[in-house]
Amino acid sequence: MSIEAHDLHHEFPEMSEQIRELKMNDRHFARLFEEYHEVDKEVRKIEEQAEAASDERLENLKLKRLHLKDDLYNMLKQA
Repeated sequence: MSIEAHDLHHEFPEMSEQIRELKMNDRHFARLFEEYHEVDKEVRKIEEQAEAASDERLENLKLKRLHLKDDLYNMLKQA
């Protein structure tokens, strides 16, 4: 099974410049960006079966990733 990339540059390729700019100049964005990528890394480990987890834990991580992505996207739209 192929694991889909969910990093922000793949999710929003048209906003790469805004992502870079906000990471460097907005501490809140940078913190959420790092949190998003940590959660995404955990999800990928579970999906690749490198780490065991319950279905509930995986779903909770995916939901957290989605909420973070929504927050980051809203910040990108306003930039």
